[in-house]
Amino acid sequence: MSRIGKKAVAVPSGVTAGVEGQTVKVKGPKGALQVVLHDDVAARVDDGAIRIDPRADTKRARAMWGLSRSLVNNLVTGVTKGFEKRLEISGVGYRAAVQGKNLHLSLGFSHDVTYPIPDGIAIATPRPVEVVVSGIDRQKVGQVAAEIRAFRPPEPYKGKGVKYAGEYVFRKEGKKK
Repeated sequence: MSRIGKKAVAVPSGVTAGVEGQTVKVKGPKGALQVVLHDDVAARVDDGAIRIDPRADTKRARAMWGLSRSLVNNLVTGVTKGFEKRLEISGVGYRAAVQGKNLHLSLGFSHDVTYPIPDGIAIATPRPVEVVVSGIDRQKVGQVAAEIRAFRPPEPYKGKGVKYAGEYVFRKEGKKK
């Protein structure tokens, strides 16, 4: 039994949810999202909640059960609260700025890195060394944050680079003479 899968996803007021075949559609104050669930699970809406059930008692069906419930829960959370990832930039002269639909990053290269902001994602820079990625789609928010971090991941000797807020960078000792 999946401990995650057997919990129903509560649909708060102001949010409408519907199931059409394997597609779960959720609409709320921040927007609308949908996900196509795996064939091994079935979804239904009852009593103001979305329930996910496995179609068979196989290992794959049990795995998809918990996954599907988490995906549906992320849809409901996204259309009500939204998601955000914070990135921190450390290094002398490293900074970020949003100009129009682009994020400009100075990361110690001979050129500035320009990252076009995708649709459905909002990027803010409250400080030049902090980037906040937010949106309603959890997967998209995480992907954009990972792509920004990939331009200059934190290095272990001085800790320079782009890292997630709260991420621990394992530091190494330098060469000894």
